[in-house]
Amino acid sequence: MKTNNTVLHLTVGEPMKASLTRASAAMKAARQGKPVHPYFGVGFDDVGELFSVFTPKRWELIGALREGGAMTVAELARQLKRDYKNVYNDCERLIEWMAIEKDENGQVFAPYNEIVVDMKLPDRRAA
Repeated sequence: MKTNNTVLHLTVGEPMKASLTRASAAMKAARQGKPVHPYFGVGFDDVGELFSVFTPKRWELIGALREGGAMTVAELARQLKRDYKNVYNDCERLIEWMAIEKDENGQVFAPYNEIVVDMKLPDRRAA
């Protein structure tokens, strides 16, 4: 389980070089015995891909888990007044994308206290 002060970074359009630079800097710091702050991030090629994963209903689900804490999918579905199968599928998808987790008792929870969405605009073409 992650600590209570973790941030999930959702990035759209970040060049691969930026991710590699961040990873390289963390490995260099670790080799030098310096503290390395954990970075949890998921990258998307375009905003459509982000919105296909993080739908309004799924944002609502994450919010309910942040407010209510860990609970079963059935409890979550009742709280959200949604069909169990749809909530189950949403939970599976959000687990796949690291936005929520499932504990050893099978309860789902939102491990992050913040989710930051960062969208990079394409570079301007030369005139």
